[in-house]
Parts: sequence; C-alpha cells; structure tokens
Amino acid sequence: MDDAALLELPDDPVALKRLIIDRDAIIFRQRAEHSAALKQRDESIQLLVQDNQLLRHRLSALLRSSYGPHSERFDPRQLLLFGLLVPPLEPVSPRPPRDKSANRRHKHGRQKLPDHLPRIAIEHDLSDEEKNCPCCGQERQRIGFEQSEQLEYVPANFVVLQHQRHKYACGHCNCGKCPKCDGNAQIEMAAKAAEGVDQCLAGPGLLAYVITSKLADHLPLYRLEQIFARQQVSINRSTLCGWMNAAARVVEPLYKLICDRVRLSQVLHTDDTTVPIQHQGHCRQGRLWTYIGDESNPYIVYDYTPTRAASGPLAWLGTWKGFLQADAYSGYDKLYGQGPNAARACGDVIEVACWAHARRKFFDAQESDPARALWMLEMIRRLYAVEEQAKDLAPPDRLQLRQTQSVPILEQIHLWLIEQQTQVLPKSPIGQAIGYALNQWPALVIYTTDARLSIDNNVSERALRRVAVGRKNWLFAGHDESAQAAAILWSLIASAQRHELDVQLYLRSVLAHLPATDGSPQAMQNYLPDVWKRDLLAEQQAALNAHHAQLLQARTAARSP
Repeated sequence: MDDAALLELPDDPVALKRLIIDRDAIIFRQRAEHSAALKQRDESIQLLVQDNQLLRHRLSALLRSSYGPHSERFDPRQLLLFGLLVPPLEPVSPRPPRDKSANRRHKHGRQKLPDHLPRIAIEHDLSDEEKNCPCCGQERQRIGFEQSEQLEYVPANFVVLQHQRHKYACGHCNCGKCPKCDGNAQIEMAAKAAEGVDQCLAGPGLLAYVITSKLADHLPLYRLEQIFARQQVSINRSTLCGWMNAAARVVEPLYKLICDRVRLSQVLHTDDTTVPIQHQGHCRQGRLWTYIGDESNPYIVYDYTPTRAASGPLAWLGTWKGFLQADAYSGYDKLYGQGPNAARACGDVIEVACWAHARRKFFDAQESDPARALWMLEMIRRLYAVEEQAKDLAPPDRLQLRQTQSVPILEQIHLWLIEQQTQVLPKSPIGQAIGYALNQWPALVIYTTDARLSIDNNVSERALRRVAVGRKNWLFAGHDESAQAAAILWSLIASAQRHELDVQLYLRSVLAHLPATDGSPQAMQNYLPDVWKRDLLAEQQAALNAHHAQLLQARTAARSP
C-alpha cells in the first residue's frame, strides 16, 4: 500500500475495524459468487456429459436396431477384461441327456421326399429301333428299370361350384279336375347348406386361403390380387378386404368363446404393439394387445384398441384374478392395487415382471458402463441357466430348484443394485437400468414362488412377432373395424398354430361348418383348436383302423382254400 492510501485511512480504530469488516464481507461475497459459478459450471459440464452419454447410447441402440444383430448374446469371458470376479454358482443337478436323434436335421445332401406325396410314374422307353441288338439284330429283352424321383409343383387352380337346388312340384294338385285339387302345385326346393359368408362369392376354402396368406404368411392383398390375375381371375383388393371382415363376423362367436376360456386362466401373459391405422390422409397409431392362456386354457387372443389407454386391457380383463405377466406399463397399476386410482384390492391381480426386459436395459448400457453392465448380465445368465435345468422338471421339483438355486442369486443381485444405485448417475443408461430393476424388484422375484410362472414374458413377444413381421408388408389397416377383424382372425390362427394345426385346413373347416350350428357355446366348443385336433386325430385313427381291417380281411380271404 502506498503512502497516499495510508493517509486516506481513518484514525479512529472503530472506523478502521468497520472498514476491514466491510472489505472482508466483499471478498467473502466475491468468493461465494465465484464458487457458485464454478459449481454451476461443473453441474453444466456434468449434465452435458450425461446428455452426451445418453445421446451416444440412443444412437448406438438405433444403429444396432437398424443395422446390427438383434440377438442379445453375451460372453461371460468379457468380465475378465475388467478384472471382475463373480462368486461361483452352486452346481445344478444335471438333466438326463436329451435324445437328439429325433430332431436331427440333415443340413447337407439331398433329403428323402415325403412318403405322403402322390407319385406319378413317367416311363422312358427305348424306341423300336433302339431295342434291336447292335450285335445280332434281335430284339433285346427288358431286364429292369432305374428309378429316380423329382419334386414338382402343380399350381393351385380355381374351381366354380355350381349349387343346383332341385325343385319338385305335384302334377296332380293343379290339374283342376280333381275335387281335392286346390290349384296349388305344392312346389318344394331342396335346402342349401349354410354358407360360410352369406351371399359371398368366395367359398370357405378360398376365404381360408386369403386369410392365411395375409395374416399367417404376411402376404398383402394387392399381391394376392396379382397372383389371382395370373390365373385370369380378377378380384379387387377391396373385395378381398371385405371378405376378411365378413369372415371375422362369422367366427366372432367362436372368438368370444376363446376369450372366455383364456379369462379362466390363473396365469396370463400380455403385451401390446402398434398397428398403423389409415386416417384422413395419414396414419395414426392403434394398439393390438395379446393375451395368452395357461396350460389349462391353451389359446392366444388378440384385441384391438384405438389408443394405448389403460381402459382397453382393463375392460378386456374385467373381473379376472390371477398372475399377470407383462411389462412395466403403468396402465396395469390399477389392476395391481397401486396408484391413486387403483381399481382392485391388492392381491386380486399379482404382477409378474419380465427379466428379459430388465436384461435388455443392462445389455444396452454396455458401452457407457461395461463393467457394471457385464457383471449384471452374468448374474442374469445364471438365473436363466437354472431355468434351463428346471423347464423339464415336474412343478414341485421346479419350484424347489428355484428356491435353492435362483433365490440366492437374486439376493446377491438385490444387494448389488442397492449399492450401485448410489454410485451412478440416475439418468445414465446404467442408472436407468438399475432403477428399473429396483422399481420392479418385487415383481421380478415373484416367479420363484410358483412353478407355473415364467422368468420372462418372451411368449407374448413371440405372439406379437407375427404382427410385427406382417406390418412390414401390409403397412397399415384401413380403419378400426378392419384392425379388430384382423385381431379376431389372428386369434384363431395363433391358437391353431399353438396346437400345431394346418391353419388353412382348420379355418376352412370352421368357416364351412360353424354357420350351421345354433351358436351355443356347446356347439362351438367342437371348433376350439384343441377339440378340433382331437376329433381330427380320432377320425384319422378310425380310418387307419378300417384300412388295416380291410387289409387283414383281404389277406385272410386269400389264404383260405
């Protein structure tokens, strides 16, 4: 400090102290403002880093979904790259070796053609000149033949069924000569069997073919229109669409019966996916839900709603009670007795979460935090290893195996999640994965308390795969009614495929015979996929027994003197 500044200082000690205190307050305030600015800068940098990680994570997930492999494979040896040690897993009792000879597939070489295909013999013979011996000139004798088989395809053909209803009239009652004659010819015409779709040009077989081609084989209607045109049959795609909607109305009573049977299940799997709906020059997103029954009610049902509002699944489930395995959609909270507008008492519907959903979040977090993500993936892999051993066991043994093997792994995972949650950013990919697992924890571990439950909800995702694959081909539905009609027909197709039926054959039988029933549940029960398959197998076995009886009778007659 220079002399001029010293002269400006007051001589009063009190004033001098006050001056020093004011100066210190200014310095303290400046330091506090500087510290706050630095803290705000650090927080901004941290947010930028977090946003950058999130954007990189989303970009990586988008690129992988578009160009990368869709499988979520994980190699446990990746943990060694980070020096991570996972506690050893107690050995699981090995399953008996599976006989692979029955399911062995020959990937190379020509396979034997199926025996059930009809054979048409085509003879290739020498000409008369070629039959003469070049040595002596005499005609050579046939000593055998060499046979080879070639698979050929005969295209399907359209046929026209002419329904001729014969009329009969009395030639005596209108003669006018008999006193008993009333002048009425008493005309009677033969009754016609009930048609699949009333006043429809298409027969049950053609309807079944159109439905199977679009909804099971994912063939758009405009391509069917082109296929039919190659056979000189012109059917507009709008007509094909009308046929499908009319067929859905015919089988709707059977669809409602299947829905009622699925609602009798004690364990339900459900999921949903989008369905583009054409609306005023653009497409809006409708929603298609699937509900999969348990082993006692082995059917798959689809239901369409215009939006993803919770009122859709709540209305379909109604008063149903049991285990509901689904994703973490908040609309189900009313069923679980959670949230401010809970519609059920807690315990009526028990939530069962999906470990595949939880695993997917850790799999996507590998790039941002590989050490934590890989550790968690290894622990989840061990849970699935237990399920691989348990799937062929009886329910009591499966439950015991889960209690002894899966529960300790789950306890270890839970402690790790609680510990790691305080060490990661909440909005980072790994933080969101940990938060999701902890929020869903009670529902993630419930599967270890009941042998009927599954570790994941993949069965629902597989059921919706047929919708996702078809959506890439037919692109959108014309309106809500068409989407609901497709949901009805999909229900019959998926339920038939669950029982390994020929979908086209099953739909043809249903469309041909269902209209002739009285519409009662007792009559329609015969057309449930499992009942229909049982009756079909019984008819085939009866026909086979009759054929064997005829062969035995023919052999006995041939041996008798």
